[in-house]
Amino acid sequence: MTGEPPAPHHTIGVRALCEFTAKAGDLDQRFTPSPSAQQGIAGHGVVARRRPEGYVAEVALRGEHRGLCVRGRADGYDAASGRIDEVKTHRGSLDRMPSNHRVLHWAQAKVYGWLLCERFGLSTIEVALVYFEISSQRETVLSERHSAADLRAFFEMQCDWYLAWSRQEAAHADRRQHILRALSFPHATFRYGQRVLSEAVYRDIARRCLVAQAPTGIGKTVATLFALLKAWPTQSFDKLFFLTAKGTGRHAALNALAQLRGAESTPVIRVVELVARDKACEHPDKACHGESCPLAAGFYDRLPAARHQATEATTLDRETLRTIARGHRICPYYLGQELARWADIVVGDFNHYFDSNAILFGLTAAHEWRVAVLVDEAHNLLKRGRAMYSARLARSTLQALRRSSPPALSLPMERLHRRWRELQQDQLDADRTHPAVPEQFTAALKDVTAIADHLAEQPAQADAGLLAFHFDALHFLHLVDVFADHSIVDTTIEPLPSGSHGRGTDLAINLRNLVPAPHLRTRFTAAQACVFAADQLTVRVAHEVSTRYRDRASSLTAIVDLMARQVFASPGNYLAFFSSFDYLQQAVDRLQERHPHVAIWTQSRGMSAIERDGFLARFTDDSYGIGFAVLGGAFAEGIDLPGRRLVGAFIATLGLPPPSAATEILRRRMDSAFGEGYAYAYLYQEFRR
Repeated sequence: MTGEPPAPHHTIGVRALCEFTAKAGDLDQRFTPSPSAQQGIAGHGVVARRRPEGYVAEVALRGEHRGLCVRGRADGYDAASGRIDEVKTHRGSLDRMPSNHRVLHWAQAKVYGWLLCERFGLSTIEVALVYFEISSQRETVLSERHSAADLRAFFEMQCDWYLAWSRQEAAHADRRQHILRALSFPHATFRYGQRVLSEAVYRDIARRCLVAQAPTGIGKTVATLFALLKAWPTQSFDKLFFLTAKGTGRHAALNALAQLRGAESTPVIRVVELVARDKACEHPDKACHGESCPLAAGFYDRLPAARHQATEATTLDRETLRTIARGHRICPYYLGQELARWADIVVGDFNHYFDSNAILFGLTAAHEWRVAVLVDEAHNLLKRGRAMYSARLARSTLQALRRSSPPALSLPMERLHRRWRELQQDQLDADRTHPAVPEQFTAALKDVTAIADHLAEQPAQADAGLLAFHFDALHFLHLVDVFADHSIVDTTIEPLPSGSHGRGTDLAINLRNLVPAPHLRTRFTAAQACVFAADQLTVRVAHEVSTRYRDRASSLTAIVDLMARQVFASPGNYLAFFSSFDYLQQAVDRLQERHPHVAIWTQSRGMSAIERDGFLARFTDDSYGIGFAVLGGAFAEGIDLPGRRLVGAFIATLGLPPPSAATEILRRRMDSAFGEGYAYAYLYQEFRR
């Protein structure tokens, strides 16, 4: 290889390099409770303090090979003994650690060993893996002595493997930049308003954040994607994330990207679609590890070939990923997760970037990517953001676990049960709200997370219900740590869920987020550019018609006459939304009675996918009539009916939520934070619907 030209200069971390070159064997997603980040840092500190004087922790190292710069921090070095430490914290018996994890750890330790030999001019060094068990504070040290020459050969082999891929990636980036500079709009002309939107995105993207509203049907997805792709070369983006609230939004993005790509058959722009695990899993009856699922066995051994084939595909949508994964006998869901690292554009759900454990945000932070984020139907982000940063625990869940959990957990569960009873007996006000989660309850909940320690010692007892409660408790405790005036705590007394033992009521403690902005801010800050695309309608209000419940029967004639006049004045296809199927049917009957010549088609309860497609197929460029649907249903948003396929919509009522304790709390909190509390709590959420 000495005759090959050096690769373009590129920097990579030691861990990222080894994860690319040294991961082998099975995919193993079994629950292996690992220390938290804080516990890991503390564990590293304990190990360093135990070392003799002269021991140096966190040694910054770097080295180069054929244009590739590798850098990182070795956990510790003792010059007196000539030993470098790679420290790994863990829970439970070390014997249960998968063997391929150990291989990866050794690879990291050896790379650090060479970088240290190179820095200090050493001819030999002892390389040690130090495993520190969090609960017992016990160290297990595995060490090997290596010559600098052997370590250098190992280091260069890892670099050469990565460089072969890196050259391919550099060539791909060059082709992508060339194509994007020459990219032209996929249609002969822009639709009305489409050019204005596209130019605004291109012009204002350098300001980091743009909120864009566009009339329905102008092709906002194509317009915004075209602008971001044209801006890519000058803004030096690494990735573009297109995030949606529904699957229909993902399909619209993939279709728009196909239009922009045109007849291009080579993968100049790599696109990958991320879907939920339950939608991608080939074996839902099996666990995600090699002893259970055949697609997890040998996953990392077959991943390189699958990854290479995937990068030659034009678009890695759900079905294409599935086909490639089947051909290499690996899991399509985790193949998609791996390919998110190498795609140019990732099309996924809001939670893939905005959730507290979001994969795309985690990769962005770890690799310091420059990303552009396009949030489609952004009005949904408020509700979804609140849900992402809210948590709920029900006492009935704990009671069921108390009957089946192992004896080692009986004491902490009993303490938590007592704290729950105290909450029920000590409601603090009429709305059952609390200024914060009671400290004694939080302390008892932290004790219950000893589930992790127990399962580290007894993995065979990893009951699904116990694991679910453990993860729910961890999520709840995380939100307790960041609790502020953007959230509230309340307790609710509810009927016991069906299937519960006994009768009576259940007590849930809820940590409800009201203003997700503080949580989402870090995601916005991490992005180099954000575009929020939403629809905008010309709204006309018929003040003379009352849609209050008591007036509905008498209002039907006025409503259907207004609808008929509009269809005659501006012929075309319309959608008419009503707050319930009963109200909808009453309007349909009255319209057929008074205006039988107006064509209508209606949404029905429980429509199948074929029936929904048939409903939408009635909207053509040459037809006219009214499609009746319910608010918040399958046709309320995420439906693309461009041009003359849809010219307007009727909304018969906002369907305001009835007053409730929770909504009144939201109203007061919004009034205090922004003013107009009634609008935020009642009106705005219905306008979004």
